[in-house]
Amino acid sequence: MDLQQLMTRDPKFCLATSPLDEVARAMRDEDVGEIPVVDLDRHPIGVITDRDIVVRTLAAGRNPLEVRVQDCMTAPPTVIREDATVKECANLMAREQIRRVPVVDAKGVLCGIVSLADLERSDARELQTEVTRRVSQPH
Repeated sequence: MDLQQLMTRDPKFCLATSPLDEVARAMRDEDVGEIPVVDLDRHPIGVITDRDIVVRTLAAGRNPLEVRVQDCMTAPPTVIREDATVKECANLMAREQIRRVPVVDAKGVLCGIVSLADLERSDARELQTEVTRRVSQPH
């Protein structure tokens, strides 16, 4: 199985200026923990995670109704090209200790996302185990 077969195509995305509460609702509705943040040309400029919202907004005492994605997103994003192998993707996720990675095409445009759950469903289950072990280690 190659990365293009494994990834979730056309994932939900947002802009840096998007209201945080709208993005949180999108996470709930899509049942995802991360949404790529893109510019107007759909080039990833960051990611917003459920953890970003909790740690950088709620735990910081900020009102999430007054916050934009750009105020708490993780940037720059770690991305992978769609022509990469599943093993390269798993190695990147393990090295960077990330659970999800946005996928870009040859022009750098967002075209997908790969998660640990995707690795679990693939023939790369042993890679998923290693990624999970590495991601779970303290930074």
